[in-house]
Amino acid sequence: MFTRLAAWIAVIGVVSPIWCWAGDSGSLDVKTQPAGGVKATATLRFPVEPRIIQQLLTDYAHWPELVDVRMRIAELREQNGAVYTDIRIDHALLPSERRLICESRTLPGGGLLTELRGGDFKQYRRVWTLISAEGGRQTTAEFELLVEVDTVVPDWVVAVAMRQELEAHFRIVKEKALARVAQGR
Repeated sequence: MFTRLAAWIAVIGVVSPIWCWAGDSGSLDVKTQPAGGVKATATLRFPVEPRIIQQLLTDYAHWPELVDVRMRIAELREQNGAVYTDIRIDHALLPSERRLICESRTLPGGGLLTELRGGDFKQYRRVWTLISAEGGRQTTAEFELLVEVDTVVPDWVVAVAMRQELEAHFRIVKEKALARVAQGR
């Protein structure tokens, strides 16, 4: 554990608690929070209609395909208009597999709210808000994620990893959305 942490520190050097990214299709801001945890916000542009992004976000059984982290869905159930997921995450920064139990609800007008219900996290709240753009041919997405893992790994290290993982996540969502359009779905 300590050697992995030392390796991360050696790789990234001296780091500010704020990281910003401007990709070709949006912006990403990741910050440690004074009360604990890491908060990421992003504004993204996808070259597909909101319906396609909504389909990807609510295909719960295939969530592991949308990230570049080893994870699996241990349980998935729908109840009273909400979807409950028991996710197991095997992350290089964490000493063992972590459990994330969430409740997800679709948002009126498009999007998804996912909130912590149990597991090895102190905080977890993710919001995707989807807005139709360019006459419905594109999607502007507002993204917000607040995460605090129950671990000894410092939040600033989690923030560095989160930034990289979110960049990959947004790229994967875009690629899968374009593939769906190409397949005519």
